Amino acid sequence: MSVPAPAPAPRHHVLSVLVENKAGVLARVASLFARRGYNIFSLAVAPTDDERFSRITVVVDVETAPLEQVTKQLNKLVNVIKISELDPRDSVERELMILTVRAGADVRSQLIELVGVFGGDVLDIGPDELMVSLDDAPARLDDLEEMLRPYGIMELQRTGRVALPKLEHSLS
Repeated sequence: MSVPAPAPAPRHHVLSVLVENKAGVLARVASLFARRGYNIFSLAVAPTDDERFSRITVVVDVETAPLEQVTKQLNKLVNVIKISELDPRDSVERELMILTVRAGADVRSQLIELVGVFGGDVLDIGPDELMVSLDDAPARLDDLEEMLRPYGIMELQRTGRVALPKLEHSLS
């Protein structure tokens, strides 16, 4: 019986930062990362259910940003309420991708079927292209992007990750 291989070391830290919903907070957070030379891989921000707060999900490169240093620096910012690192095994991550791919009449149905297999949607159809979207885990977006690349991706936009901790499933 073989022993399963250990999970690969994470390449990114995923931080959920609860901040006051005030003008300039995002600029201060982003400039902190820039001043320290930390590479931001992904950044998403939006208000929470409480209009006084926003949640910033920031994904930083492990190589350029030691987690302890990042959290110490973020905690110094007056508008930061709470910082949580989200382990991908214990959180749910989602991202949205919209892309336009070449889709002549000879491959259009094949592309529509492929997008459907991934659970994506066709948003628009042109004479020689399709605009599609997929909302899923970042790795699934990567997979669809790779599958569509040979057809010719004309434009691509991704939102950046959003994430929350998984819910407890044990009964009290």
